[in-house]
Amino acid sequence: MIRGRLDREGLALSTARSGQGRTMLFQHGLCGDAAQPAELFPRLPDWSCLTLECRGHGLSEAGPADRFSIATFADDVAALIEAEAGGPVVIGGVSMGVAIALRLAVTRPDLVAGLVLVRPAWFVEAAPANMMPNAVVGELLRDHAPAEARVLFENSSVAAELAERAPDNLASLRGFFQRTPIATTSELLLRISADGPGIDVDAIAGLDVPTIVIAHEQDAIHPLRHAEKLAATIPSARLARITPKAVSREAYVSDARAALSDFLKEISP
Repeated sequence: MIRGRLDREGLALSTARSGQGRTMLFQHGLCGDAAQPAELFPRLPDWSCLTLECRGHGLSEAGPADRFSIATFADDVAALIEAEAGGPVVIGGVSMGVAIALRLAVTRPDLVAGLVLVRPAWFVEAAPANMMPNAVVGELLRDHAPAEARVLFENSSVAAELAERAPDNLASLRGFFQRTPIATTSELLLRISADGPGIDVDAIAGLDVPTIVIAHEQDAIHPLRHAEKLAATIPSARLARITPKAVSREAYVSDARAALSDFLKEISP
C-alpha cells in the first residue's frame, strides 16, 4: 500500500493506493480507514484501489467537527479524483462510503464511470433508524469516560438486541470505545449518523453508469432492504448477495472480492 497526501482547507488528508492499473476509488465506512476497502479489493493485474481516508479517519487530520459530513467528505473525494485521475473513475464504498459514492454520482457525474455499493447504510433519507446504534455510542462517549460508557452500552437494550440479531455489528460498536481520539470518534458517530447523502430518489433513478450493489443478511446497521431498494432504483444495477460476516468473515471477504472482480472484468474495455 502506497501512502500519499491531499491538502484540503489546511488539512493533510491521507491517501492509500494498492495495485497497478486503472483506478477504482474505494471509500471506507464510518470510523474506518483504508484497510477496510483494501481487504475487499480483488487482486487484479489491471486495476488499482485508491482510498481517501476521510477527515478524522485513519491518518487524516480531523479539523473542525462541524465539517464532518457526507457532503464535505464527497467534496474531498472529488478533489482527489481531479488531482490523481483527471477523469471519471469507478467509485465505490462500504457503508458511509456508499453514501459518498452515490452523492458524487449525482452531483459530479463527470467524475464517475461506475459504482460499487457495499453494504449501504442509507437509501436517501437522513438519520435512518438503522444508524441509531452508532448515535447511541456517540452519545455515551460524549457524556461519559470510555470505560463507563462501555459498561452502560453493554447493559443497554441496543447491545442486547444486536447480540441476538447482528453480532458483527455489535463487535464493531464495541471497538469504538477504544478508538482515539475519543472526542473525534464521538463527533463522527453523532454527526454522520444524523446525516444522509443529500440526494433524492429521482436523482438515483437517473443514474446511468454500471452499478453493483453488494450486501448480506444479519446486518442491522446495513439492512438488506437498503441494498434491494438501490438495486431496484438504479436502472443498470444488479444485486449480489454474499455470506454474512456474522456467519463467516472469511467467506464474506471471499464473496465480496469475487463479486467485485466479476464486475470490474465486465466493465473493462
